[in-house]
Amino acid sequence: MSKDVEEAPAGLENLKMSDPQLLRMLELAIQYGKWFLIENVGEDLDPALEPILLKQVDKSGSLRLGDKSIPWNPDFKFFMTTTIPNPHYTPET
Repeated sequence: MSKDVEEAPAGLENLKMSDPQLLRMLELAIQYGKWFLIENVGEDLDPALEPILLKQVDKSGSLRLGDKSIPWNPDFKFFMTTTIPNPHYTPET
């Protein structure tokens, strides 16, 4: 493996956008610094993902996801994939 390739230190979680456990698993990934992949994202994103996309971490080092405040781990990385050939997303996405 090349030295330029970064590996997920705490593992990679991946779920589909339609999974009912998505937000719960995302909370855990943020807290424990896992890499997280959401598959089959449509053009309309769940508004609950906005604080993650904008990386709205407060001064105490927490991210507000829904009604919960989750400690932000700097090892957390967020990825999304789509099957849409030419999607149109906002610049922050």
